[in-house]
Amino acid sequence: MRYNQLSESDLHVSEICLGTMTYGHQNTIEQAHQQLDYAVSQGVNFLDAAEMYPVPPRAETYGLTETYIGEWLKHQQRDKLIVATKIAGPGRYIKWLRDGGNAIDRNNVKQAVDDSLKRLQTDYIDLYQIHWPDRNVPLFGNKTFDPNLERETVPIAEQLSIFADLIKAGKIRYLGLSNETPWGIATFSNVAKQLGLPKVVSIQNAYNLLNRVFDWGLAEASYRENVGLLAYSPLAFGFLSGKYLHSKPENTRITLFEGFGQRYNKPNVSEAIAAYVEVAKKHNLTPAKLALAFVRSRWFVTSTIIGATTLEQLKENLESVDVVLNEDILAEVDAVHTRYQNPAP
Repeated sequence: MRYNQLSESDLHVSEICLGTMTYGHQNTIEQAHQQLDYAVSQGVNFLDAAEMYPVPPRAETYGLTETYIGEWLKHQQRDKLIVATKIAGPGRYIKWLRDGGNAIDRNNVKQAVDDSLKRLQTDYIDLYQIHWPDRNVPLFGNKTFDPNLERETVPIAEQLSIFADLIKAGKIRYLGLSNETPWGIATFSNVAKQLGLPKVVSIQNAYNLLNRVFDWGLAEASYRENVGLLAYSPLAFGFLSGKYLHSKPENTRITLFEGFGQRYNKPNVSEAIAAYVEVAKKHNLTPAKLALAFVRSRWFVTSTIIGATTLEQLKENLESVDVVLNEDILAEVDAVHTRYQNPAP
């Protein structure tokens, strides 16, 4: 396992981060702890959660992911682990979350941080992320910005000042963004510089062989503002493993939860996946290892977030750290990408 410095922070995170959004729904607490133990034994020091996990969000399971992690974390050497979690933002109404109040304002942020600390059974959160922006932006597969959806939001300067106070209080160490845009990265960074407020150190966005939108404006913003990508969904909800090409396996997110995976029910998705599977077979790789190694190879990726519902999946995913794609394989990947460019953005 290799470790990368996260932007200008003093956090050195494993190149693989363990995602946990299945804990509390698809995974029991015992399975969650088994995964955590195994991942750490393989060199993973970076865990990612969110207050709204597990997914899909439901009132009866809200907060269970952090609770499961907390029951494990209290038995660990805390300073050896980097724990990240997120505050849910407005724009997706979750009525059981602080009575529907999820603006990134002082009261909501303070309560969200305190609640996460309690569930995680820790005194501090290493990386605290805004799950999605507190403003009108296209989210989760939507591609078009619509100015008619503008609404009242909390100014970015105010958001940063709230997090600055929490950093001073020792409750969080660093701030990150998620599901952000180039404008968001640049504005958060510039406001922080102008006002002497905490700089964001990371952005967590989707990135995979079917969705390389980050390569465009986001990559430039990431480079110029030194904000590293924590790539989520590197296997595109498992589609890039190839398991959905000819059947729909039982007990997967796609088959268990209605409406999940809609981003991947688009033209050219199946054709692109089949082509990437052929590239993997040609080079004696599993499709999952090819997909994960590709994401890891990108210069702007600081850590790749993997999730698994079984220990066997987790083991295969972690084995991808030993895969280095040579120029020939990368050229073949780019040829497929040219043919089926970003079918699932």
